[in-house]
Amino acid sequence: MASTGPFQVRFHHVSLSVADLDAQQRWYQDALGFTNVIEQFELPQPPVRTAVLQASNGVRVELIERKGSTRPEAFTDPLDTARGQGYGHWALEVDDLDDAFTRLTQTGAQPVWPPADAVQPGARFAYVKDPEGNLIELIQPPPG
Repeated sequence: MASTGPFQVRFHHVSLSVADLDAQQRWYQDALGFTNVIEQFELPQPPVRTAVLQASNGVRVELIERKGSTRPEAFTDPLDTARGQGYGHWALEVDDLDDAFTRLTQTGAQPVWPPADAVQPGARFAYVKDPEGNLIELIQPPPG
């Protein structure tokens, strides 16, 4: 008998294709606190290396390096990613948007959109790219 109600989902991880696994792993550990390496995998063919990193709050990111991979398009604006279908960015909630934006850009993130008011009253957001150009939205929820 099939269930008629919605099934339960929980966030597990986001996956990013990267050119340099070692460099990106260091950045995600140092800049964003994904210090716990919970999984590593290597495949000879196709040549792939992966690392799943976890932050202290349980959020995970999987970095995948496939030899010969390329970035299909560079963008300068977060809305540029919407020209193509599929995932455009991932978002992280932060307590202090200005501090997070400053610290990330000082550790190699590229500023894309500076901190600004979000659509939700009292919330704020900003965008950065990691050192390889993967888009990350930073969200500070409304106070209270």
